[in-house]
Amino acid sequence: MKFTRPLLWPCLFCLLAWPVLAQDDTDQQLKALQEQIKQRQQQLDLRLSDAKELEASLQKAEKDIAGLVKDVKRTRTRLDANKAEQDKLKKEAGQLQRKIRQQQDALGAQLRSAYMTGQHDFTKMLLNQEDAAKLERMLSYYGYLNKARLTQIREFTEMVKRLEVVRLELVGKQTELVKLEQVQEAQRQLMASEQKKRERTLSELAKRIDTEAAQIEQLQINEQNLIQAIQRAAELAARQNQTLAGLDNMKGKLLRPAQGRLRDLFGKRRQGQVHWKGVLFQGNTGDAVRAVHHGKVLFADWLRGFGLVTVIDHGDGYMSLYGYNQALLKGVGESVEAGEEVALLGQTGGQTSPALYFELRHKGQAISPAGWLEKP
Repeated sequence: MKFTRPLLWPCLFCLLAWPVLAQDDTDQQLKALQEQIKQRQQQLDLRLSDAKELEASLQKAEKDIAGLVKDVKRTRTRLDANKAEQDKLKKEAGQLQRKIRQQQDALGAQLRSAYMTGQHDFTKMLLNQEDAAKLERMLSYYGYLNKARLTQIREFTEMVKRLEVVRLELVGKQTELVKLEQVQEAQRQLMASEQKKRERTLSELAKRIDTEAAQIEQLQINEQNLIQAIQRAAELAARQNQTLAGLDNMKGKLLRPAQGRLRDLFGKRRQGQVHWKGVLFQGNTGDAVRAVHHGKVLFADWLRGFGLVTVIDHGDGYMSLYGYNQALLKGVGESVEAGEEVALLGQTGGQTSPALYFELRHKGQAISPAGWLEKP
């Protein structure tokens, strides 16, 4: 028994120290967990910071491409106008050539007739006339005939001159056409180069945002930027004296903004707690994007995640939004009519396939567009 007390002291010490050791271990685990969370957040922030720089590059590339697209569109319009003018000039040249041949034949026939009847010798005609009245009639007839011939000759001369002018204009138009085609080819090559830059940037961006947490945070940031842009647009509309009547009576009657297949994603979960606020129209790059109703452009610029965006105010708090565009054709402050082309369908904002992203909002809140658009 006298050995019992000394043997119990270490055990007693262990029992008394156990809660302290357990607490220390829990604190260390908590600190380790907090450190891991901190490191992950830092990595996420770093990735998003890198992504932000890449998105600035993406924005520049997509804006540059949009500018080139508009240049190509303008060049195409000039090419079409040039070809139409050439067709018109060729048609006019053909008509002039036919008229010149007709005039040549008519004048030739008159000259032959005059020669056969002796009218080419005015003096002989006068000497052969004994009846004064008949002579007077012949003189008048001869005068009218000469005037008619002179008129025809002047018309003939004018047609020949006009034909030469038309031929020169055609040569000028053909030279201009060659130059325009060269300009368009250069624009296409430059656009192809910019497209490659964009693809490289997208590839790098995907490497930076490769975790679900980063993707969700990116979507949340994009949505917040969009909301802020719409709020600024709404504030601008409120300061202006608008006469737009809104869309209260347009349910089921709004024009479809694009011709492609509609994907109704409104309200569906996109990722995490982020849900779709609009719909997608599948289409081809360069397809027309049209205003669903008349209104006024309040926003026309690039937004991260949404690319080139146009926002149109329709009055009474109603707005329509058109995103992912290849190019914007209307600027802030411009009025647009229902069905008017406002943009070209594309895949900006980091999209991988061409589509139109369309939203409808009332007093800042997204509403399902499907029930407002007319049936195809």
